[in-house]
Amino acid sequence: MGDPMGEKTVRVRCVPGAPCFVSLTARDLDLAQAFYGPLLGWSFEAGPDRWGPYLRAVVDGIEVAGIGALGGDWDVPVAWTTIIGTESADQAADGVRERGGTVAVGPLAFDAGRIILASDTAGAAFGIWEGEPAAESWMAKPGTPSWLELRTPDPFAAALFYGEVFRWDGRDPAHFEVRYEHERVVLRVEGRSVAALRGAEPGLGPHWEVFFAVADTESAVRQAVELGGKVVGDPSDTPYGRVARLCDPEGALFSVIGPLRGGGPD
Repeated sequence: MGDPMGEKTVRVRCVPGAPCFVSLTARDLDLAQAFYGPLLGWSFEAGPDRWGPYLRAVVDGIEVAGIGALGGDWDVPVAWTTIIGTESADQAADGVRERGGTVAVGPLAFDAGRIILASDTAGAAFGIWEGEPAAESWMAKPGTPSWLELRTPDPFAAALFYGEVFRWDGRDPAHFEVRYEHERVVLRVEGRSVAALRGAEPGLGPHWEVFFAVADTESAVRQAVELGGKVVGDPSDTPYGRVARLCDPEGALFSVIGPLRGGGPD
């Protein structure tokens, strides 16, 4: 997001109605680079600083995430934010308010589009991005955000909220599908599952969680600990891969997902 990129970097574009980007709010950008760079194979480029210091995380010449520094009057936690695409930030903001959600920040204008920070009716924070449209922006390769999950007390109420805000029912079913599988409401874009809404967990409030693809889950967990992170949930098999939940050195929650090692999913 933000200003146009250089010739060698492909900017992540907007996928209307679906999660299309993730962004981290951090206190220490150097610490974030030292952790996520080795762990996920990221290189970094300076991004637009209109709203504070900002970095682009890049894998194989493609921007896969953004990292912004907390500062000024921004009262937000150190956390990863899932950002959902839209054709109109203004209409999406109206939709959030009309359906009982909260618009906390924005729309804020960047050269490449506009962003909103909001929360749904259960209090889960998320972002909204209006920018250059694309069919798909996720990649199934190490270092990229390959899966998103909303953990919330009522997934079906959440599906109604997001479905109405982002017009899920009105989109072409050949390219955009919402279905129920593995005890989750799952979003599929261009035939690929990209996100799910599922039940809440004891001890954790409603939140969108980012899953970054890795070549080997156990290796990623060991490296995360060596780099100063913490293990929140031991590796386990799921219908979508072998996952482990981690925290970075500043406490931001995220997960890694790699190939199954064998046996059935949980």
